[in-house]
Amino acid sequence: MPMTREEAVELLHQYIKNGRMLNHCYASEAVLRALAKRLGRDEKMWGLAGLLHDLDIELVNGDLNRHGIETERILKEKGVEPEIIEAIVMHNEALTGKKRHTELQHGLAAGETITGLIVATTLVYPDKKIASVKPKSVIKRMKEKAFAASVNRDNIMECEAIGLSIEEFVQISLDAMKEIGEQLGL
Repeated sequence: MPMTREEAVELLHQYIKNGRMLNHCYASEAVLRALAKRLGRDEKMWGLAGLLHDLDIELVNGDLNRHGIETERILKEKGVEPEIIEAIVMHNEALTGKKRHTELQHGLAAGETITGLIVATTLVYPDKKIASVKPKSVIKRMKEKAFAASVNRDNIMECEAIGLSIEEFVQISLDAMKEIGEQLGL
């Protein structure tokens, strides 16, 4: 039987204690669900991939040479769908030595990465409220390499691999995060 969202949230809280990391996972879930809806894909499946993609980040102490391996082990034990597990492992593409090739893999890489740029953009607004952020501001900040320099712009541009322009992708992602802005403290 597929993992429920409630079970996924419980698992997330078992492995992640940092509030900002939890918020990143919830934001990623919201974005992935919105992308799935727009593309006519399984919103629950895409949402779970977003929610659980960083499950092992604290377990491996942020070691990108191991990030994803523990999540794969944990989720296999829980009987999570292989497509979700593969997308999660592939969001840390460098670890695998392979290239992302499915819609879910590209969607997760782009979707979880855009959340960081949106949060950084929100935090430079005077009111620090995501409701105030406009898509054009996020796109403008994306072009500024020094702004949120750790955000991988190439990952964000994988939105094109799932048939979305950067403008539409930012709009979908921003709208999804605005819906949970209060939960994110933004």
